[in-house]
Amino acid sequence: MSSLFNEAKTSREVMVRVQDADYKVHYNDVGRVEDPVVVMLHGSGPGATGWANYHRNIDAFAGAGYRVLLINVPGFGKSDPVVIAEGSRSEFNGLVIRAVLDRIQVDRIHLIGNSMGAHSATAFALANPDRVHRLVYMGGGTGGTSTFVPQPTEGIKLLNFVYREPTLENVKRMMNVFVYDPSALTDDLLQQRVNNMHANRHHLENWVASVTANPKQFTDYQLRLPEIKAPTLIVWGREDRFLPYDIGLRLLSGLPEAELHLFSRCGHWVQWEHAEKFNRMVLDFLSR
Repeated sequence: MSSLFNEAKTSREVMVRVQDADYKVHYNDVGRVEDPVVVMLHGSGPGATGWANYHRNIDAFAGAGYRVLLINVPGFGKSDPVVIAEGSRSEFNGLVIRAVLDRIQVDRIHLIGNSMGAHSATAFALANPDRVHRLVYMGGGTGGTSTFVPQPTEGIKLLNFVYREPTLENVKRMMNVFVYDPSALTDDLLQQRVNNMHANRHHLENWVASVTANPKQFTDYQLRLPEIKAPTLIVWGREDRFLPYDIGLRLLSGLPEAELHLFSRCGHWVQWEHAEKFNRMVLDFLSR
């Protein structure tokens, strides 16, 4: 499924200052400036970008009258490199998101995050409660361990292995666990992901350096979830082998105004594996 919009033509860059350092942040800006804004945040997979994570969703949201911002946090895509050797990557990403929105003069937003992007969304929502209309989490949102599945999970082990050895064979192994039905993952799609990794080898090396120095990259927000007042939709894949769905139940139990939808025959990438239903569900949620 190809987008009606062009990745290159919607590409933008902005310089921001975060934690006493300057970073170039790349993002895609789709839609009209006057439309309500939906920010979509990507995960932490090697080679991940906002466009790669959400290319099956952009048309539906822009067509429904939203301005879509796909922000690539430092360490991913065409954004500057970073090593998170201490502290929280969740908090760092939240600060980046705020700095980008400030620079492009965007105030209130709907926020959608997948995996690491969901952790980043939580950090942003806690620090900027008045700037979030609604939240959507997919396969993430808080750190901490699963009650039922040993940690690190099968998927996270494969992800970290790809960061160290980014070959096509290793990417196939990871993606076969990443989604429920890997038959839609063509060799061209997987090779493009590998090409993205090798085009930004410094991001791979910096990720390895980060997790070596600071294994706990993402904050466990369980005790702070009641502070988030924004209406929240939690979406998860029943067969998620990266972050098991009982973590979604932790979110549901902690957030004051939340609902959970669990997809069967679905792995870690709901917005891609069940794109049409996801688009309808989230657009309905945002319009309430």
